[in-house]
Amino acid sequence: MAVTERRTPDLGAGELPPLLVAERLDRLRGRFDGAGCDALVVSELANIRYLTGFTGSAALLLVTDDTAVFVTDGRYREQSSEQLGAAGVDAEVVIVSAEPDAELADRLTGSPTRVGLESESVSWAAQRRWADLLAGSELVPTSGVVSELRIVKDPGEAARIRTACDIADRAFATVRPMLAEGPTELAFAQALDAEMRRLGAEDVSFETIVASGPNGAKPHHRPGSRVVGPGDLVVVDFGALYEGYHSDMTRTVAVGEVDAERLRMLEVVLASQQAGVEAVAAGVEAREVDAACRSVIEDAGMGEAFLHSTGHGVGLDIHEEPRVSARSAATLSDGHVVTVEPGVYLPGIGGVRIEDTVLVTEDGCDRLTLTPKDPVLA
Repeated sequence: MAVTERRTPDLGAGELPPLLVAERLDRLRGRFDGAGCDALVVSELANIRYLTGFTGSAALLLVTDDTAVFVTDGRYREQSSEQLGAAGVDAEVVIVSAEPDAELADRLTGSPTRVGLESESVSWAAQRRWADLLAGSELVPTSGVVSELRIVKDPGEAARIRTACDIADRAFATVRPMLAEGPTELAFAQALDAEMRRLGAEDVSFETIVASGPNGAKPHHRPGSRVVGPGDLVVVDFGALYEGYHSDMTRTVAVGEVDAERLRMLEVVLASQQAGVEAVAAGVEAREVDAACRSVIEDAGMGEAFLHSTGHGVGLDIHEEPRVSARSAATLSDGHVVTVEPGVYLPGIGGVRIEDTVLVTEDGCDRLTLTPKDPVLA
């Protein structure tokens, strides 16, 4: 499969392709029959942002066949109207001081009989309250109705993910030499986070992982007071958030001379990750990408040290569909954005993980994280 790489042009936010938000509500309505509902209450904030452009922390959205009602509180009176208006979203904006669910329930009285709730984001207590509020309607647990729309990224979304990846690339290039100076894991993580923000990230995508020496055997080690020293492998997993969209990248750095066992780990994971990236293309089953990575590591006799799946989708959430794992039922499509991140972890010795975020294309993928994978610290 073809793997392409291109650096993000130095564009301001206004020069990125627009997000195609206004058309998404109609696309959602087209999924109602398949979901078995006549209306949908959207409660997951990432889904609300996708459908409306709203970036606040409190909202509910009711979508019916011909209307949309957006409810939030007074903190977001101006912001909600501005953001929905800028996105071209045709929805009534309602400001309440309490009980937004009751407001929406009043709008549904005497209308749709099958009301969908997002099962992944509605608690049991919330479900019982909805049942009381909508006693005359049938509540339908839905799954993936909005998130499946989000899987294929439009050009504006892909451009923002690419920009987030570029910020992370440039930040790491700036701070990487610091590893030779004996920082603590935490000091290096803080420097990397600060540099991403300086370069334009609105936040980090997740808590940056810096795992040095034996700490590298813990895939999600939290950076601490251990001092990075000669002979260490250092796993650095990090990402930038740009206009709501995430990046995700891992590089493993060798500080000074490392022994033969650690060099072998680096070689195997690099070959595994390369095989996985080259397997990515539209029409390929996600589990085939996982198998491409896993087979290299298993052939090297390290299969039991590969402790996690190969990757995941990236977008408004750092982990979203499609999953790239041995059990995934997904087939990759043009416009999917996924990670490829095999790793091996040996207790008492350390770990190696190498990860890229890639945009799936018809004939392969476009690698969005372009930091070199040479582990030697220059």
